[in-house]
Amino acid sequence: MRGVAGREEQDRSAPRAPSVRPPAVAGVFYPDDPVQCRGLARRLVFGSELAPGPAGDTSSSHQWIGAIVPHAGWVASGAIAGESLKALALSRRAPPDVVVVFGAVHTPIELPLAALDSHARWAVPGSDFAVARELGARLVESSRLYAVDDRLHVREHAVEVELPLIEAAWPGASVLPVEVPLTEDAPEIGRRAAEQVKASGAAAVFLASSDLTHYGPAYGFAPAGVGPQGLAWAKDNDRRLLDVVAAMDVERVVSEVRSRANACGGGAIAAMLSAVRELGATRVDVLRHNNSHETLASVRPQRPADAVGYAAVVVG
Repeated sequence: MRGVAGREEQDRSAPRAPSVRPPAVAGVFYPDDPVQCRGLARRLVFGSELAPGPAGDTSSSHQWIGAIVPHAGWVASGAIAGESLKALALSRRAPPDVVVVFGAVHTPIELPLAALDSHARWAVPGSDFAVARELGARLVESSRLYAVDDRLHVREHAVEVELPLIEAAWPGASVLPVEVPLTEDAPEIGRRAAEQVKASGAAAVFLASSDLTHYGPAYGFAPAGVGPQGLAWAKDNDRRLLDVVAAMDVERVVSEVRSRANACGGGAIAAMLSAVRELGATRVDVLRHNNSHETLASVRPQRPADAVGYAAVVVG
């Protein structure tokens, strides 16, 4: 049997030696100075450098267990990602043990399976995170849909940019980075993750790290032309996918993204929705929907030609 990208079956085995995955995009997507990174992460999540009161001081009677978070540079999408994480954090009576991050895939390598990596910890400026390696090993052992492939993580930013924000929300939680391709198996990838989390007894939240429509000449995608009318079309294109998400129509996510190119992490979104549905989620709230042309208007104004869509969405 063949593993990821034609590698032999033994490459699907559990990690062989502990190691730390260094930050790949610090100083580009988010600050590389530890003090600045931590301070800004707390402000993006909670509006100040201090987290709100202790667990149990919830702002919602509904407990959220999943979310969509964008993964562009923090200047463009950090506040929107922070909004999802704040809603999750404030709704929970206790912090999660593990945060499963299903990530979009930007690495140009064929990926037929969900890709874990072999590191024991992931570092960001000023701190690092324990990887939920036992959970990852159980997924590889119990499912043909998971494999270990560090190549998909070494320069990938979709998970990394969320980590300081996750630390602001839940210091001490472990993480499980998972790269999910746009494949029909994405819902099953998420369901298997939920099953293993349930079997372990761990408290978990599930994130889908995904931006929405990438529109304009810079992305080679402008079916409605260039200018305000094109960006309006792109937001409507986003809304088509958000309507599918809001209906929790998990099985339609992949086909919608394939036909309309309205997310870079369609597989991640399908996996997250499937995981939380397996754990009983029935409700979706779209907290905010913007694009980079709008979020950068006050700090780095752009011509109305190119934009990437972002949404803060919580599920529970």
